Amino acid sequence: MPVNYSGTWDIVSNVNLEGYMVSLGIDFATRKIASMLKPQKVIKQDGDCFTIRTFTTFRNYECSFKIGEEVTEVTKGMDNRSCQCQTVVNWENDKLVCVQKGEKKNRGWTHWIQGDELHLELTCEDQVCKQVYKRTL
Repeated sequence: MPVNYSGTWDIVSNVNLEGYMVSLGIDFATRKIASMLKPQKVIKQDGDCFTIRTFTTFRNYECSFKIGEEVTEVTKGMDNRSCQCQTVVNWENDKLVCVQKGEKKNRGWTHWIQGDELHLELTCEDQVCKQVYKRTL
């Protein structure tokens, strides 16, 4: 049985968010605001079904998916871009690995848990953003 990701997670480190956002084509003002935010993730897992909510003082974002099923993700509410991409998330051992196909190459993310930390690597083209969250609930 894969690891249980359910819980509330607060960000403790965020490396190369700026480079990642530039590679996505996010505008300057949104990048500057995003760089100051301290996001909180609330993950609800029911078997292979997930809802990940990301809360900030600027914007909130929610995505839901089932392992192995492709969904269309619309990012307008998150980063002010009109972007649609085909997203599929699969298990790789205890890691959640997402591949996103759309206007950008080499796009996706990987989540894994190590101790009481949730790790997230976001990739787009040649940029990688590494985030670490601590479980709060």
